[in-house]
Amino acid sequence: MKTLNYRIRLEKEEEGGYTVIVPALAGCVTFGDTVEEAISMAKEAIEGYIETLMDLGKEVPTDNDVLEYTVSVEAHA
Repeated sequence: MKTLNYRIRLEKEEEGGYTVIVPALAGCVTFGDTVEEAISMAKEAIEGYIETLMDLGKEVPTDNDVLEYTVSVEAHA
């Protein structure tokens, strides 16, 4: 079994909890009440997503070639 690594993005929700997005896996989104739960739910969602792709005989995308940067800009409002 091969270990795959995916970047996840947690967005804090106004009503509480965190929405998790997996950019490399289109439509792979989940939710958790805490950061720890959100990460755990992301792992489950990613595993299910990959399993489905494999069952369908489709290629499993990775984000190994993704470069990630944070860009700061000044907003003049």
